[in-house]
Amino acid sequence: MHPRASRCLTGAAGAMLALAGCGEGEAPGSQCGPSEAEVARVIDGDTIELASGERVRYLLIDSPESTSEQECWGAEAAQANRDLVEGRRVRLHYDTECEDDFGRLLAYVFIGEREINRLLLERGHACVLHIPPNGDEIVAEYRALADTAEALGRGLWAVCEPAPCGD
Repeated sequence: MHPRASRCLTGAAGAMLALAGCGEGEAPGSQCGPSEAEVARVIDGDTIELASGERVRYLLIDSPESTSEQECWGAEAAQANRDLVEGRRVRLHYDTECEDDFGRLLAYVFIGEREINRLLLERGHACVLHIPPNGDEIVAEYRALADTAEALGRGLWAVCEPAPCGD
């Protein structure tokens, strides 16, 4: 469990504690980790490292591998993510679970009003990866974005058979 998550509970109990002063000085919704940060480097198409050293895994998406192995479209997905966020300041929004089994923060990543998770799906650089309970309310929207990218032959959908990612 992330240190901030152990101090604050999620859901209604967490909201009540936040109102009572839990996590003083932190932005709302940041019980899991920072609500804003600079991206030091892009690990791959769905993972970044913050200037603080924390790693963030994008929620609800999965890009082809480009680190431990080279899957179809992995290098292109990593480059697309790099072009969007590396060296830039991002906002992080968390869901129900704060971390994955590898200790990475789980978040929706934004630059301004643009959500990078959705943008990567729309452009065909990622597939949907739904691991409940995170994303339960919006997974249908993400699947629709991926279906449209596939139907239009965007990104990996134009060259990879079968798609190297997804649930």
